Amino acid sequence: MHVRFEASWCGSELGDYRACSATYADYPHDSLPPLDAERFKGTFEWLGDHTGTSAARVTRLEAVSADLDRQGLSLPLDYIAYFTSAKLPDVLGDHALTCCWNSLSGPIPSPVEPGAFLVRFFRDQQDCVLWYFYLRPGSSPFVVHSHLEYEAEYEAHASQGEFNGDSDIEDLEEQMEALQYCAPSFEEWAYRFWIENRIVEALDHDGEPALDEDQRAYLSHYRH
Repeated sequence: MHVRFEASWCGSELGDYRACSATYADYPHDSLPPLDAERFKGTFEWLGDHTGTSAARVTRLEAVSADLDRQGLSLPLDYIAYFTSAKLPDVLGDHALTCCWNSLSGPIPSPVEPGAFLVRFFRDQQDCVLWYFYLRPGSSPFVVHSHLEYEAEYEAHASQGEFNGDSDIEDLEEQMEALQYCAPSFEEWAYRFWIENRIVEALDHDGEPALDEDQRAYLSHYRH
């Protein structure tokens, strides 16, 4: 039976519209502005120019994909389109106001479910939060987040060394609390991350914030 994760969005303050007591906070999904799933077709049109392919990223992705293929798993198609683009990953990273960047790991065995794997794809500069794909046979990939760096955790576990931080990778209850369901697809996660960072950037300007139509619609959820 598949494990079920608690659901939350790990985000930051949105000016006076949404409070945050630290750099990040976990917000219940039912408190978030709804997104139009029809908008997300794996093309990232909302993110701008996505022409061109990065040969270096294609090579990196091929290595990870080969490891996953041996497990009967694969990365989401929308992420493949994003990561191999010559421009898209830079755009998303550049708008991360809390200093986050693309950080693709190899497959990491899930600490809570045999046969499932994690693949890290994005991280905060101080590892306050890391975002992963959760991959299990027979299911669509989804996004989870955690404060644990599972690549280092697993390497320490495999070598029977000390664990990173204060967690024990065999402590199921603690690991279930540390892993939170975040988004049903990569593109939906990317859009919410991108628009929230754009909103904060606009609100931080002196004078009247230059919010576009999508940003105003997003904030209107909190006005109500």
